[in-house]
Amino acid sequence: MRRAALAMLAKNISPPNLSIMQDEGFTPSRIKTEVLSGLTVALALVPEAVAFAFVAGVHPLVGLYAAFLVGLITALIGGRPGMISGATGALAVVMVALVAEHGVEYLFATVILMGILQIIAGVLHWGKFIRLVPHPVMLGFVNGLAIVIFLAQLTQFKDPANPDAWLAGPQLIMMLGLVALTMAIIWGLPKLTKAIPAPLAGIGITAIIVIALGINVPTVGDMASIKGGLPSFHMPFGEGEGLYPPALLAPFNLETLYIILPYAVILAAIGLIESLLTLNLVGEMTGKRGGASQECIAQGTANVVTGFFGGMGGCAMIGQSMINVKSGGRTRIAGIAAALFLLAFIVVASPLIERIPLAALVGVMFMVVIGTFAWNSFQIMRKVPRMDAFVIVLVTVVTVLEDLAVAVVVGVIVSALAYSWQNARRIHANTRESASDPGAKVYEIEGPLFFGSAEGFSELFEVDSDPDHVIVDFARSRVVDQSALQAIEAVAGKYEAAGKQVVLRHLSRDCHELLSKAGHLMVDSDDDPEYEIAVDYSVRTGVLSGGH
Repeated sequence: MRRAALAMLAKNISPPNLSIMQDEGFTPSRIKTEVLSGLTVALALVPEAVAFAFVAGVHPLVGLYAAFLVGLITALIGGRPGMISGATGALAVVMVALVAEHGVEYLFATVILMGILQIIAGVLHWGKFIRLVPHPVMLGFVNGLAIVIFLAQLTQFKDPANPDAWLAGPQLIMMLGLVALTMAIIWGLPKLTKAIPAPLAGIGITAIIVIALGINVPTVGDMASIKGGLPSFHMPFGEGEGLYPPALLAPFNLETLYIILPYAVILAAIGLIESLLTLNLVGEMTGKRGGASQECIAQGTANVVTGFFGGMGGCAMIGQSMINVKSGGRTRIAGIAAALFLLAFIVVASPLIERIPLAALVGVMFMVVIGTFAWNSFQIMRKVPRMDAFVIVLVTVVTVLEDLAVAVVVGVIVSALAYSWQNARRIHANTRESASDPGAKVYEIEGPLFFGSAEGFSELFEVDSDPDHVIVDFARSRVVDQSALQAIEAVAGKYEAAGKQVVLRHLSRDCHELLSKAGHLMVDSDDDPEYEIAVDYSVRTGVLSGGH
């Protein structure tokens, strides 16, 4: 029942109504779909990048350059075609304290170091540890992320002239109406034609109506001007004024390293966790796997380059990735096109892009929210074990209250503790008399023996009332760690102190050698199989690094 329930949970992680398209090859039709999908993503990237730049306390171009550079490099060499990367809120909230205290040049230096750490993680293949994230954590991550995306859009309903005040009256009604119009177009257009990505059509039609009728609603230009030039190489270390005066360059010394290292570690961890979870989610939607280490290296390379070109760094963006997949983007062309379109907006098309109403972009993101949230999770939670349901809710809540990385770490820890506790309770023993050795008592151990079950294992034996000859059979158990070996040795010591003999059966050869060193035990080697388990034990140091 548990396996079937978890299989259902895994099946339903992918947002509904997103068809899985197989790669059709680079035909003209496929290329058109990829380019239009990239254009849609680029339009959605503009307000996001500007907003996250404001959160971090930096110039809007710092966010836009990060979205362009990180998006382009990860599209070229990333581990999952179809993913979109750029400046994100999860990183921006960490950066704000650094920028406020030390200035933007220290941020650029931090982003460079962050990228180096991510490259190291990729080279060491640490990305594979994302496999340890359980499905309930993934589902909670997806639901929490949908809520976060929704809440982030609410800031667009504030009055541009007075950021502390919300829109009201006719202006609010018009804003809501345009949002609803965009959502209706995105929902209905695919039923008529799939020649144009529905989100792009929603943005375009809504923008044309607003511009043609002169409707007074907040636009991209009300947030900030996105006009700028090409990003240029910039060294954040040295003396003098930085890229955005009056910020000073970061001195190239150990004091600077002490300042930026803690931020770089946190940013690298958050960026990789969010990117690898997005990689898994996009993989579920597109039917592709692998690429975790490659994605780590791509994210690191992108951040190193971005730091040297005046960008705030970034990671995978789940919302934009889902817009891309929903619009038909499946190859690297879509990500590359999105980055190039974004650069074109900055350099030559800023007057036009700044006239796009925010309502159209909010409508797109609201449809992303609807598609991201796993609505059937309420039904799933009634079928999976209670602990898994609790983890889903916990990760969702922590994602909303804290951030994605903290939520995932908390979810993994709680799931690991729950798993350990459940396995600790599985240890038990069946007792019988030995057929081959009359008068001997046999303990048939069942369940894993590890640190969590070591105490329960010790309580299975009745040393005082047992006969002089005792056999402990591990055919249905596995000895996992040093705590387990110590527990076996402790039990043997009790029998030795009582003048009784213990024979162990069905242990690996490595366990034989280790336990024999204790001097308390006899091992029946004739019926022990050769378990092909990797164990590296040093008798001199007494350290067990892994094994049976």
